[in-house]
Amino acid sequence: MKTRLRVLRAEREWSQAELAMHVGVSRACINAIETGRYDPSLPLAFKIARVFGKNVEEVFLYQDAAYASPSGAQT
Repeated sequence: MKTRLRVLRAEREWSQAELAMHVGVSRACINAIETGRYDPSLPLAFKIARVFGKNVEEVFLYQDAAYASPSGAQT
């Protein structure tokens, strides 16, 4: 799952640790989400989106590899 977390954090000039503090997780958790090693739970995804005043779909960009063509376009 791709995310816009890095961009949204940069807009607020927040570190990963600052975002982690706002949503109640570790900095390592935020890092894992940003690098695609961890998909957040639904409650955490909503909490992160709420912190930025966004909808979940504006923060987390779901791409199902089974349905994406090699160019990245949906088939």
